[in-house]
Amino acid sequence: MNILIHPTYFPSISHFVAMAKVDAITFEVEDNFQKQTNRNRMYIYSPNGMQLLNIPVKHSKTAHQKFKDTRLEHAFDWQKQHFKSLEAAYRTSPFFEYFEDDIRPIFEKKHEFMMDLNFEAMEIVTSCLGMDFSYEKTTEYFHEVKGINDLRHLANGKKDTANFEPYTQVFEEKHGFINNLSILDLLFNEGRYAMEYLKNQEL
Repeated sequence: MNILIHPTYFPSISHFVAMAKVDAITFEVEDNFQKQTNRNRMYIYSPNGMQLLNIPVKHSKTAHQKFKDTRLEHAFDWQKQHFKSLEAAYRTSPFFEYFEDDIRPIFEKKHEFMMDLNFEAMEIVTSCLGMDFSYEKTTEYFHEVKGINDLRHLANGKKDTANFEPYTQVFEEKHGFINNLSILDLLFNEGRYAMEYLKNQEL
């Protein structure tokens, strides 16, 4: 089976459940940038509950800007802020220190384009998971596609209604299990067991 999916920022667990179960992955790279989606945001489990980490982007002067042409805004030190938030959320998790050196460089490198950052984030996570990360990219945009499982809606958190089996989370005694966060939540809590977890879930 082949899926069509968006490259998002440290994608949700649902993205990785889909990617772990298929023979071929195609990433949508020809669409327009849309605000309020996970293209430039992820959700983590902070000491206060669910927390949104949002990357500021430079907005185009034209109405429609392709996502692959969307540049990052470096006027704010969002990278330092995001890494501090991850530390506060996961420093006491079983596997944060194990993977810390793998993920830290992405918060120190100045990417120009959002999409390049997203692909690098996915490369890091798939390496940590021991997951094969071979894929194709679209060469033109189609509103509807045939012969491929269209999962592009997963980039829009409001349309992603997947529910997964609970696993142990750092602050669950305070706030309970929070479903379908960024893949980093699963990675830091479950380590290499995360891959087995992904394969056992249903979208």
